[in-house]
Amino acid sequence: MEQLSLTLLASRFLNQKQEPIFIALCLVFLFIIYKAYLQVSSSSEIYLVDYSCLKPPNYWRVPFSSFLEHSRIVHSLDQESVDFMSKVLVSSGQSQKTCIPPPLHYIPPRSTHEDAINEAQIVLFPVFEDLLSKTQLSPLDIDIIIVNCSGFCTSPSLSSIIVNRFSMREDIKSFNISGMGCSASALAVDMARNLLKVHKNSNAVILSTEILSNDSKGFIGVTLKKDVLHVAGELLRSNFHVLGSSILPLEEKIRYGFSVIRKKLLDKSTELYVPNFRKVIQHYCLPTSGKGVIMEIKRKMKLKEEEVEAALMTLHRFGNQSSSSLWYELAYMEGKERVKQGERVLQLGMGTGPKCISLVWECNRPIVGESDKGPWADSINSYPVYCCFA
Repeated sequence: MEQLSLTLLASRFLNQKQEPIFIALCLVFLFIIYKAYLQVSSSSEIYLVDYSCLKPPNYWRVPFSSFLEHSRIVHSLDQESVDFMSKVLVSSGQSQKTCIPPPLHYIPPRSTHEDAINEAQIVLFPVFEDLLSKTQLSPLDIDIIIVNCSGFCTSPSLSSIIVNRFSMREDIKSFNISGMGCSASALAVDMARNLLKVHKNSNAVILSTEILSNDSKGFIGVTLKKDVLHVAGELLRSNFHVLGSSILPLEEKIRYGFSVIRKKLLDKSTELYVPNFRKVIQHYCLPTSGKGVIMEIKRKMKLKEEEVEAALMTLHRFGNQSSSSLWYELAYMEGKERVKQGERVLQLGMGTGPKCISLVWECNRPIVGESDKGPWADSINSYPVYCCFA
């Protein structure tokens, strides 16, 4: 059937253009694609056993009015600047429930090294404890630990702090990832996958965080310019080219290949064909760097509203969680019981560099009873908030 559909598709395209060079190139392209398709070998399977997300306490919440008042006092802002920041907050896609850690609630914000260490402990310790409880593992059962934090690189390292706090084994393989921005969590998973292929029958733990108390300048809202969104769009294009070659069905690969050939040889104004990832992926965890980024990804991938819902709702409820936002989105989908056995979830990490990393997970068991667990336990029934889509 695959060979028949390949032949029919080739005939349909070739009948439109009869130039000998075009036909020859197409046939060569088809031959290469088909040979690669037959020779693809499956990689070793790595399983996500479980995960945990921190639900910040209510006293960490910062309503817009508090944020604006503190910003006016700390940064001596005039009314025009405050009005501008107010517009940014309203259009940011965040809600009045988003949080920042306690040291940044002070006037002026506290940002000492000690504050940053304390923040790391109150964020990472309970999450790790919850994960161990869920999996019924002892700290001594962990063979590999990877901690990613983009902006705070301390000595001793964050992974060392975790290892010492939980009295983990002396021969544990510990790693720290810094400077990777919102792509770090996805990168850490890929790193763990490669390590687990080498160290068989091992358990790896990844802790993703972003420590805010190490910024002496405090916290100010940011707007995304059109050129930044353009870079994000081009980054996505390159990433999906690589991702598509691995997971898309053969027909979609051929359609994309023909559009590349047509654009290069016949009509440079032709838009490249955007592969239909919905044929192999049912759910999407996207970067929550801002509403503009989410909507640009939606446009580039031609996604539907329900396919960017998890990203928009995570941004609305928890704000920009940097690299860890991917897990809050997955928790949202599971809380809504939308991920079914056999379906696939794409986690997309975009960060500094710029860099873009894709993870594809396949659900191998039914997921039920998650609505009363995790970070969404007290709010899952209040979502989606449809104003976020506007």
